[in-house]
Amino acid sequence: MNCNLFIISGPAGVGKTTLCDRLLIDYAEDLKRVITATTREPRVGEVDGVDYYFLSKQEFERKKSQKAFLENEIIHGNEYGVLRETVLGGLSDVPNLLLNIDVKGARTIQKAFGRNSSNTGNLISIFISPASIEVLQERLRIRGTDSGEEIRKRMETARQELRSVGFFNYNIRSQDRENDYSQIRQIFLDKRKLKKPAR
Repeated sequence: MNCNLFIISGPAGVGKTTLCDRLLIDYAEDLKRVITATTREPRVGEVDGVDYYFLSKQEFERKKSQKAFLENEIIHGNEYGVLRETVLGGLSDVPNLLLNIDVKGARTIQKAFGRNSSNTGNLISIFISPASIEVLQERLRIRGTDSGEEIRKRMETARQELRSVGFFNYNIRSQDRENDYSQIRQIFLDKRKLKKPAR
């Protein structure tokens, strides 16, 4: 792999996907999203191969047995994984990759990336913290995609995830979308690899 890998992580509901989507639109020439796989059902508006690779449990298990995942986790009853070829396969036509991933998965990727001696790019990890745990809970409630029980589980997970902030290169304490985006954008501009001009 000869690209930079930008990891955006943090608790569910902190705004990772919104921020990643905007960065991908603004820097489409230099940045490509790493699409992860999951066994969960698609949410309204999500598209297979764009938002996630939506796999059946059998397909996911088959890929696990083939060691196709760089990392995989069970999160709230669904499996999620990063396909090895999407990060280490050198298949990217852009110099920078963006991975929106949960905290546990981010830690696994950080460890795997460090072990792969063929990496010529850099790993840049960004943790997005909520302004407060109460603000995070309200965001999840307003999002309207999770039941009360699911929100409770996500809040328990968030409390654990917040303890991992020290393992990331950057911590952005969420204030508002514009400020959060401005900080992520600046980190990207400072750390990105530039695309080599065509010959």
